[in-house]
Amino acid sequence: MSGRHEGWISTDLRIISRDVGSLLLMEAGLMTITTLLALGFGEYHAALGCFLAGGVAAAVGGLANRGFADAPAPKMKHGMVIAAGGWLGVATFGALPFLFTAWLTPPAVMDTFVPVGAAWEPIRVGGTTTHSSLAYFRNPLHAFFESMSGWTGSGLTMAIHEPSLPRTIQWWRSFIQWVGGVGVIVLTVSILARPGSGSYALYRSEAREEKIHPSVVSTVRTVWKLVVGYTLLSFVLLFAAIRASTSEYAASLSPWEAAWQALNHAMTGLTTGGFSVTDNSIATYNSPLVEAVLLPVMILGAVAFPVHYVVLRDRDVRELVADLQTRWLFVLLGLGVAVLSVQNVLSVPSTSGAFATRSFLPFSTPLLDAAGQDAIRDSTFQWVSALTCTGFQSAPIGRWLAGAKVMVVGAMVLGGAAGSTVGGIKIVRAYTIARGIVWQFSRVFLPRNAVVTARLGGRTLDQAAMEREFGEAAIVTLLWLIALVVGSLVLVNVAGPEFGYADALFEVASAQGNVGLSSGITGPTMSPVAEAMFVLNMWIGRLEIIPVLVFVRAGLYGLDP
Repeated sequence: MSGRHEGWISTDLRIISRDVGSLLLMEAGLMTITTLLALGFGEYHAALGCFLAGGVAAAVGGLANRGFADAPAPKMKHGMVIAAGGWLGVATFGALPFLFTAWLTPPAVMDTFVPVGAAWEPIRVGGTTTHSSLAYFRNPLHAFFESMSGWTGSGLTMAIHEPSLPRTIQWWRSFIQWVGGVGVIVLTVSILARPGSGSYALYRSEAREEKIHPSVVSTVRTVWKLVVGYTLLSFVLLFAAIRASTSEYAASLSPWEAAWQALNHAMTGLTTGGFSVTDNSIATYNSPLVEAVLLPVMILGAVAFPVHYVVLRDRDVRELVADLQTRWLFVLLGLGVAVLSVQNVLSVPSTSGAFATRSFLPFSTPLLDAAGQDAIRDSTFQWVSALTCTGFQSAPIGRWLAGAKVMVVGAMVLGGAAGSTVGGIKIVRAYTIARGIVWQFSRVFLPRNAVVTARLGGRTLDQAAMEREFGEAAIVTLLWLIALVVGSLVLVNVAGPEFGYADALFEVASAQGNVGLSSGITGPTMSPVAEAMFVLNMWIGRLEIIPVLVFVRAGLYGLDP
């Protein structure tokens, strides 16, 4: 990497190494917290695994951070490389708790984590077998996949049976999604950054633009206050919903187990991550009440944080309607639920095992049988889960018709509001492209000497500003869609004959949109080529591609023009 040199290491590399080191130190702190929890759970093999992982992260991060502490503040070009390298770094070191715990835990101990009576496929470990999905993380690629999925808030998983994981690993999965959903750099800036230390370059490089306060440090600290407050509220509501549910599974849970599941789902639901601690995601509960409580939790995570702040500060919910993205979010939620419901209700005769044949309502409906009612229920939950990029699953989407899958793909590609925890292209970018196309077309009918302006989200833009906004949105969207198409073409050729192109497109959109819904392709038996590709999809999707391209360019040619 070129740039000014101080000794044998360039200034650019010193800046990047110092700040990526800060991210690894932050991660080591999270591993320390997890180690203490593991000791509290009495899971000593997991405690040792997390302790060793934290030591490695602290050693590498500390060496980089302290060794280059006198490097200058980062500029925007450094910020993008730091964001891309930082996410890759925390995902790499974040895989170590999975990997170390899996190798340090004997198969006989793994089996103690398996729920009594579970009849799952055995997993070969050395000369013996276990029924615990922890064994899958002995494969470094599986561990790296799980970590990248967690940190990017994607939610796709290599753990087929989450209840068979130790509590420590369940917590680590939820913890990294909770932190990663808001943003690794957001957390690091809130703790480590000083005003005027280049924190805005890092903040913007993580695909964030909107600020609550003039100071980025104050902004991200306010964001974390909102997240903590909403998480606690979500936990209370989910705990009450689980305890009040009448399903056989919910009734079998102890208060402690219900609280544990409520906490984990509150963390991963609010930050639109989607990791679960149950065996079949939210479908395990078979509870309309739990699903109903999760709907607003997921939607909260898809609304931009500055909007949350203004609504709470002014105590005026009309700000939700005043904001362009939030207004369109609710419009898209309503329209999508209606259209997907119609699609799935009409498809009931053509599907097998996709919808329940027993009504969940205490009363009969004249126009819909039990399967039709379930189609509307599943469509509602899955559309909200897809558009908010949460990835909680309440239905066997793999059994839906291709048309319904493609509709959900559209939701996962679009995503929610910029400035929130969602993935995807973002509503404001799609709106800018749509307005830009109309604007370009309308210019044809104007006189040559006309003063051309455009309205965009309450702003009046001149011709140069509108062309810039339109161009930036179009470039990111085009690159996003190219990656989606290429990835789906690769996947359809390695996924197996039982999966069609709609399944492949669905799965790649879920990975790249950082969603986590699955048509059944993702798992420990999938092709290593597809698994490695998904890691790339999740990485570029979280950072919206441009920082990753800058990272690659910097690695090949340096940061000089």
